[in-house]
Amino acid sequence: MFQSYIGKRSTPVENSVEKGAVRKFAEAIGDPHPIYVDEMAGKHSSYGGNIAPPTFPRVFDYGTIEGFHLPNVGLIHGEQSFHYERPLKVGESIQCFTEIKDYYERDGTGGKLGFLVIEDVGEDLRGKRIFTSQAIVIITEEVRKRLST
Repeated sequence: MFQSYIGKRSTPVENSVEKGAVRKFAEAIGDPHPIYVDEMAGKHSSYGGNIAPPTFPRVFDYGTIEGFHLPNVGLIHGEQSFHYERPLKVGESIQCFTEIKDYYERDGTGGKLGFLVIEDVGEDLRGKRIFTSQAIVIITEEVRKRLST
């Protein structure tokens, strides 16, 4: 169903690791660690400033892949992982893009399930990778039928 999109990626989008957004995110996840929200704690840390929580990249804009669309309902978030080369620093700007890495199907009790592997990437403005996030989106038989009509 999505095999033709494997290897396609979006045009990079510039995002900011904004101080207020980091504070709100840390509060929303219940982790107001001083490294995220306290300027003095950040300044005296080994990072020399505040950093964002590890799952903060979920709020970034990764652009769109031309012709690729998933519905907003009926999908299952299978799993997600993050790999960092270094922390995201509050105040920096980064380029983010997404790429379709794989698509495969398996038989389930309610019909065929589709497994879409999506990779999100954040790089500094010189193109050096900061993080990679990989997610598996499970597409149920019902959604697959809706998408194929």
